[in-house]
Amino acid sequence: MRTILLLQAFAALPSVLCTTSSKRGLVYVPSAKHPTDDNIWVQPGSDLTWYYNYGYEPSNPFTGSQMQFVPMLWGASDTSTGTPFLDSVKSQISGGANISYVLGFNEPDGQSSTGGSAIPADLAASTWIREIEPLRKLGVKLGAPAVTGSPSGFTWLQNFFTQCAGNCTPDFIPVHWYGNFEGMASHIGQVMGTYPNMTVWVTEYALPNADLITTETFYNQSSEYFDRMANITHYSYFGAFRSDVSNVGPNAAFLTQNGKLTDIGSWYLGGVATNNIPKGAAGKSALFAGWSLLVTAAAFWLFI
Repeated sequence: MRTILLLQAFAALPSVLCTTSSKRGLVYVPSAKHPTDDNIWVQPGSDLTWYYNYGYEPSNPFTGSQMQFVPMLWGASDTSTGTPFLDSVKSQISGGANISYVLGFNEPDGQSSTGGSAIPADLAASTWIREIEPLRKLGVKLGAPAVTGSPSGFTWLQNFFTQCAGNCTPDFIPVHWYGNFEGMASHIGQVMGTYPNMTVWVTEYALPNADLITTETFYNQSSEYFDRMANITHYSYFGAFRSDVSNVGPNAAFLTQNGKLTDIGSWYLGGVATNNIPKGAAGKSALFAGWSLLVTAAAFWLFI
């Protein structure tokens, strides 16, 4: 009981667990209204070592930065038989880019209305075999489809591997989670137990719409957990935007409504608390509205 109480007291101090980590990456969410915010993620001393943008091609603001780009094949079409993703990645490698990893489909078990790519398992399997599996011959590590954290995610992934019939060989499992720490740790434990021969990347996570202290505590608990778990090799918090356009609540954002780093934003980059308080969440609808053209062009979003 004493140990439990001490752990609870320790968790209640949001600032005590802010550390640096080479595992941290960026879920890049560009801001057409505030493009200079991009400079924050590549400032000197930043902890970020990698990033993804839900697309094939790297983002121009990070050309020449210390962050390694990880391409993603977001969705699949039943009318396509080409290899645009494979061709793009091969071209980048031929051009000298350091492409060590790629990510598979984004929330294929989710509906398009909630940001999922809504891909049947058989279509995902055939597309994977054509577009992603050949990259293994180039030494690229392959990320499995990133299903939602709901029970349907496990079912979809099992069906995917069945449809693959042994022809899909990912190296790591991406995890998405939007909820409390206890639920996330339990979910990751289930993932590791189900796929013991693969490492884990947590490529989207946050605690949506919670108060500031609870949100900061969740962040620190999560970071400490990810950093001490050897089988979790990469993680990327979903919060690289201003608080007034955050669809996971203002307190989960890296930036205030004025573009200043919040405590969580600073900690994630390896810095100290800023005491900048995020305010003015506009809610999910505002972020979707602001991204309507990007969703059309890049065809991506998240499932919460």
